[in-house]
Amino acid sequence: MIKRSLQWIAEKTNGELTTENNVNIEGVSIDSRRISEGVLFIPFKGENVDGHQYVAQALESGASAALWQRDVKAPEGLPLVIVDDTLAALQAIGKAYLEEVNPKVIAITGSNGKTSTKDMVEAVLAPEFKVKKTQGNYNNEIGLPLTLCQLDEDTEISILEMGMSGFHEIEFLSNLVTPDIAAITNIGESHMRDLGSRAGIAQAKFEITTGLNGPLFYDGDEPLLNDLVANSSGEFNSIGFNEHNDFYIHDLQAFEQSITFKVGDDTFSVPTLGAHNARNATIAIAIGRLLGLTDNVINANLNKLHLTNMRMEQMIGINKARLINDAYNASPTSMRAAIDTLSIMDIPKKIIVFSDVLELGPDSKRYHETVGEYFEGKTIDYLFTVGEEAASIHAKAKNFTQALHFETKDELEKALTPYLDADTVVLFKASRGMALETIINHLI
Repeated sequence: MIKRSLQWIAEKTNGELTTENNVNIEGVSIDSRRISEGVLFIPFKGENVDGHQYVAQALESGASAALWQRDVKAPEGLPLVIVDDTLAALQAIGKAYLEEVNPKVIAITGSNGKTSTKDMVEAVLAPEFKVKKTQGNYNNEIGLPLTLCQLDEDTEISILEMGMSGFHEIEFLSNLVTPDIAAITNIGESHMRDLGSRAGIAQAKFEITTGLNGPLFYDGDEPLLNDLVANSSGEFNSIGFNEHNDFYIHDLQAFEQSITFKVGDDTFSVPTLGAHNARNATIAIAIGRLLGLTDNVINANLNKLHLTNMRMEQMIGINKARLINDAYNASPTSMRAAIDTLSIMDIPKKIIVFSDVLELGPDSKRYHETVGEYFEGKTIDYLFTVGEEAASIHAKAKNFTQALHFETKDELEKALTPYLDADTVVLFKASRGMALETIINHLI
């Protein structure tokens, strides 16, 4: 956690002190309801709420000082640093502190799998190095600098997740932290409404290379990324299931609680499911090798992996049925990966529960239809869908599997329950806004 003087804060933000007392701050906070003793409180001036009105409350709750934006009239007698823009000041503080701590920075982005890959990289590296990773979804222009301020002085490796909703956002984050290593997990359809096409999404994700001072590991099975790499200079390492990749994944096997696969001639095991997680894990393997770890060490560390909740999270449900909660987020690409995940498992009865993928733009119906068409040739016994958009999945999937569509989650839950027994596995996936975990919670 950042521990610096108020004078240091003023210097790094080009700010003006309102007090002669050079107090020390320990940590930063942007929430006046969660103030720890000694923090620097940072208010933001929003369209509907102005955080400056909570500065006095934050100081009374134990904050040592606060930032204050210059275009807001400042009160007298409070320990403040007056700055032109409080968000820019937070970013400057994070960048300056990162430069002083000077860890190796690993940046991870992608349409799906960012958090799982972050967890895997941490699993590989944390037993060997002092590692700090992005917590939760602190992966944007506010969350990332807050993450930087959480670094310990002796942090050796900082794993930073980078998210975006439009162009130039990852470019900004990459230039802010100048990563030593970067990874792009895949290109899906998230933010299609804002970016217009998968090509636009690929271009926005590829912005991670703008501040990069080292190798990029990326999904080499994605033509859009291969095209960008071909027209760029840098150190690029492809990862995927086609033989042309630098890190070639093959001989994938799925078990009840894990997958095994080979990278080249070497075999690895990961305690999670999904072919996509073999690729995510291979990013962690490649980074581990780059940092000098042996495959034996990498494999042993990967086997201690704990993924963030709702990422292929397994639990036992009614009548000992196995439930797989992968409902944190979704895209058509990750839904197809979920179909593959279940299809290769050796289980008597396989059920998938899908709901809507949100924010796909004007072509949403067609993208949902492609998910339904993907059931062709797959060994899925039943598909249950709920939601207006998911009806398009059902419309196409019913040609290839036993598909049932419902208007409400309650109706789906009632219909699904009689299918649950010890020979059954059910995988749940949808956009976060559909909250499929409400069904899961009732079936545990």
